[in-house]
Amino acid sequence: GRAYNARNTPHMFVINPEGKIVYEGAIDSKATPNPADIPSSTNYVKAALDESMSGKSVANSNTRPYGCSVKYK
Repeated sequence: GRAYNARNTPHMFVINPEGKIVYEGAIDSKATPNPADIPSSTNYVKAALDESMSGKSVANSNTRPYGCSVKYK
């Protein structure tokens, strides 16, 4: 977490084969624990993986992560 400056859990990172961060932020567009909300959310991680693996630039490469803050000692 420290290596990537993760601030929340979950704070997602997609790293391409060259070691470059191509996405960082929230896992999806809805900060809710309700599983019923998942179908109507945008999965940012899946989109970043799909775009990156297709050789495209990641359209939405940075979003605001949500969740509990990470406490480092």
